[in-house]
Amino acid sequence: MKIGTCVSFSSMEGMEEKLIVLRENRFDSCQLISWSPEAWTDENAAALKTLFEKHGISISAFWCGWEGPCEWNFYTGQLTLGLVPPEYRAIRIKNLCDGADFALKLGVTDVVTHMGFIPENPYDSNFGSFCVAVRQVAMHLKNNGQYLLFETGQETPVTLLRCFETVGCDNLGINLDTANLILYGKANPVDALDVFGKYVRNIHAKDGCYPTNGHNLGCETPIGEGKVDFKRLFKKLYELGYESYVTIEREISGDQQLVDILESRDYLQKIIEEIYGK
Repeated sequence: MKIGTCVSFSSMEGMEEKLIVLRENRFDSCQLISWSPEAWTDENAAALKTLFEKHGISISAFWCGWEGPCEWNFYTGQLTLGLVPPEYRAIRIKNLCDGADFALKLGVTDVVTHMGFIPENPYDSNFGSFCVAVRQVAMHLKNNGQYLLFETGQETPVTLLRCFETVGCDNLGINLDTANLILYGKANPVDALDVFGKYVRNIHAKDGCYPTNGHNLGCETPIGEGKVDFKRLFKKLYELGYESYVTIEREISGDQQLVDILESRDYLQKIIEEIYGK
């Protein structure tokens, strides 16, 4: 099981320096995160592939952003995020398909995104049309031999499972963000594995606390200081046979970000060694 972290990509400028820092800190994998469709060119794909091979770093997944507004709260988030808002759906379907094609040129099979606040009510008229949009993207990825991964958080585990059942494609998976389920007040990530564990293909290792008001998400914390029980989480993942990537995500900026990431790596490595025996 490889522990990596996130690397952002908006242009080739500074990319080699990011990979050098990654290797200096003993990481050999990452999720490549990009919200810049204009950067998803053939030339950049070739240059990136060469850089990653040069530095011996594998890309566990391509985290594909999309165009249009995005606000990460319980109010305007409902209206702006993912494929749920009908007014942004067409351009974002294109973004996800274009991003998947770019990832394919990098040799990456897992494409991750946030889908938005999927309606909890299956009779909501927007639920059906949303699932049709997901199916369109999933079929494009299937033709590429790729998986479409939903990052957890904005929906309950049962709603996510219902969406998968409704879409009916066999290339849907989950990027389990361990903190997001808590930050959005939707579930405990350990118990959520009882609902959708078989679909987990990638993990964002992150920690945080539950919301304390009805407007804003809960607060992210360094790993080990929030509500995620990582020992129980990895025990359950071991029971499910999960042996894929673990990607540390720390959504702050500045020097402290790297400090927290390195401390998280050591914290998680001890737990993984204890449970997996390696």
